[in-house]
Amino acid sequence: MRTGIIYAASAYFIWGLLPLYLKALSEVPAAEILMHRMIWSLCFLLVVLAVRRQWQWLKPALGDPNVMWRFIASATVLSINWFLYIWAVNSGRVVDASLGYFINPLVNVMFGYFLLKERLRLSQWSAIAVAAIGVLWLTVQAGQLPWIGLMLAASFGTYGLLRKTAPLGALEGLSLETLLLTPFALAYIGWLASQGQSGFMNGSSLTQALLIAAGPITAIPLLLFAAGARRIPMTLLGLLQYIGPTLQMGLGVFLWHEPFSQTKFIGFALIWSALAIYTLEGLWFNRQQRAALA
Repeated sequence: MRTGIIYAASAYFIWGLLPLYLKALSEVPAAEILMHRMIWSLCFLLVVLAVRRQWQWLKPALGDPNVMWRFIASATVLSINWFLYIWAVNSGRVVDASLGYFINPLVNVMFGYFLLKERLRLSQWSAIAVAAIGVLWLTVQAGQLPWIGLMLAASFGTYGLLRKTAPLGALEGLSLETLLLTPFALAYIGWLASQGQSGFMNGSSLTQALLIAAGPITAIPLLLFAAGARRIPMTLLGLLQYIGPTLQMGLGVFLWHEPFSQTKFIGFALIWSALAIYTLEGLWFNRQQRAALA
């Protein structure tokens, strides 16, 4: 449990600072950044596997249709989440993206309840209701659903659920996902190069270095997250996720001065209140359990 908490918290801290990296690549289209994340992540993971001589899992996994379909699903959901997040950051929507990761803990709670049969207490239902009111407020005031936040929350919550129940470990699972995605990425990068539109080929040496760095920058927190998700309950995983969106929103508001009106603040405040209810109730419940066992 303690190791899982350290892994997950470290992953969220790295993700919280990820907008700084993506902003440095703002001249490269989001789709191309996504493809480079896939390719260089696989290269990084292959090096890790080679150093550890950890290949025995690959043949059984490739020969098992159930495993392949599960990881095709997780790879698809992961690529959707990556693309939307890259696009949001480089479109000046970091605050909107952070909303998705504020909502995501409660999405994890709902997945835990409906799909993993985890029991929820009344106060937890209250937190979900308050968050729903916050999303409704943002929808009414903006005249549309906060679709960036909702899609990021749903996609990453689904990815977390798939990885929590996956038969492979963190390193093996992420390696298989990037292995499945890389052929499409190579085809797209090759097409861009043939059209003279490659941001990598036409970019500066700094841009090229940053795109190559997408491998470890992408893989390391995902490995930490997957390892943490397998060791701790879905509800606790949701609590730790506050680290990432708090850092992201701070960067958006204070560093890049994105608009954060009073109307938007009210919607966010409702969601923060829901998270506070959930967190405090969880701490109180755990204390009561420890006292009863003592």
